[in-house]
Amino acid sequence: MSLLQIIVLALIQGITEYLPISSSGHSILVPALTGWPDQGVLTDAITNLGTLFATTIYFWRDVLTMLRGLLDVVMRQSTAASRLVINVIIATIPVIVLGLFFHFTKLDDHLRYAGVVAFNAVFFGILLYTADAYGLSSNKVSDINPRSALLFGLAQMLALNPGTSRSGVTMTAGRFLGFARSDAARFSFLMSIPANAAGSVVKIGSALKAHEHIGLDMILCGVLTFFIGLGTIHFLMGFIRSHSFLPFAIYRVILGSALLGLIYAGVQFGAVN
Repeated sequence: MSLLQIIVLALIQGITEYLPISSSGHSILVPALTGWPDQGVLTDAITNLGTLFATTIYFWRDVLTMLRGLLDVVMRQSTAASRLVINVIIATIPVIVLGLFFHFTKLDDHLRYAGVVAFNAVFFGILLYTADAYGLSSNKVSDINPRSALLFGLAQMLALNPGTSRSGVTMTAGRFLGFARSDAARFSFLMSIPANAAGSVVKIGSALKAHEHIGLDMILCGVLTFFIGLGTIHFLMGFIRSHSFLPFAIYRVILGSALLGLIYAGVQFGAVN
């Protein structure tokens, strides 16, 4: 990969992993508009690790709480920490189960098309606006229970459908469930940690078994993604304390509409990674 491609890929992953604007929508635009070759699954997995580390570092207090919670679960002690980690586990199980099913059956290959991405970008953008405009803001992360955690998790499953946006659909679920924007975002990112880790391990493991090589360009892309992701989380968490999700919803509709326009104009897109 060229240095420019590394920078662009890191920007896309580091920004779209956190902002509710669909990473897959941007990932199919770049090669179509630039003519660059596909960066490959292994590069995607390395950049995912970059955002995983960024999330872990930014929410390090919550991560330490969850680690303490794991010990409390083992000791069979009911604490705020143990309840948090149990709820994160409950929210993670659905996407891991469905993700493994898709991985081994290759069913997700039938969804990886530009038209699907475009439709989902628009549809879930409208859904994000609706949830944010009419949802209450009375609940916090400490109010999450197994039922609401499961609903978060079921929403996260939808993110396996390209164009949905993992952060976007889980924040949408949080707003529908009456959680404040910052709390919906915070739990969305916490529940992404085990899911992102599991996905990266599976992808990297499969790539290494196929004798693919982790190059210096991939590592550089992952490191750059980490720093961009860290800055993006900081921006988003500050922004939504005083602003709605409306700008992101509008952007999604514009992105999806642009993709549909390009498809109608005959632009050829490759399959979505």
